[in-house]
Parts: sequence; structure tokens; C-alpha cells
Amino acid sequence: MTKRTDLDTQALRDRLVAHRAEVLADEASTVADRATVDAGDTAMGRLSRMDALQQQAMAQETERRRQVELKRIDAALERLETGDYGICVHCGDDIAARRLAFDPAVPLCIRCANAARS
Repeated sequence: MTKRTDLDTQALRDRLVAHRAEVLADEASTVADRATVDAGDTAMGRLSRMDALQQQAMAQETERRRQVELKRIDAALERLETGDYGICVHCGDDIAARRLAFDPAVPLCIRCANAARS
């Protein structure tokens, strides 16, 4: 693998760091939504409990997705540090600059990403 020289890595790094900060800020704002719902709360009606449980499940899934996104961002930042950024982690080909501009955390070239979906 050879280091990419055709990318503005500083601008991409800045975008990744800013996106990471946004994701972490969102995480802090939803802590209460993920809290355990007390199913024995007699002051809360059955429908209210069901609604609270549904909201909790949605918040937990959102948190799971947030953690996946943080891992993607951290992996991209690590690739920037090691000089492997912009190179497909599967086949070793260059990832198109336009693809990286759209999603700086993307680890796969379009061909490998399409193959992974199949």
C-alpha cells in the first residue's frame, strides 16, 4: 500500500473530529431516554409504560448506532495516523476522493462496498 497524496487529509481530519464531537454531544443528550423504565410504577398507566418502553428501545438502538459511528470515525482517524487513509481496507485500492469527501470515515472502495452488500 502506498500513502495517498491526492487528498486534503487535514480538512478530512477536521471533518472527522468535528463529526465525532457532534456524535458525543448527541450521546450525552440522550442518557435519560435510555434509562431503565420501572415496569412496577403504579402511577404510570399501562399505555404510558408501553410508550416509555418503546421510547427506551428506540433510544438504545440509537445509542448502538452512535457507537458504531464512533468506531468508524476512530478507525478512520487511526488510518490517517498510520498513513493508510484513503486506501480500501479490503482490497488495497485507492478509495475515490469524491467518496471520501462524501463520507470521510468510509473504509471501503465502491467496488468492495457493493460486493459486501451482495
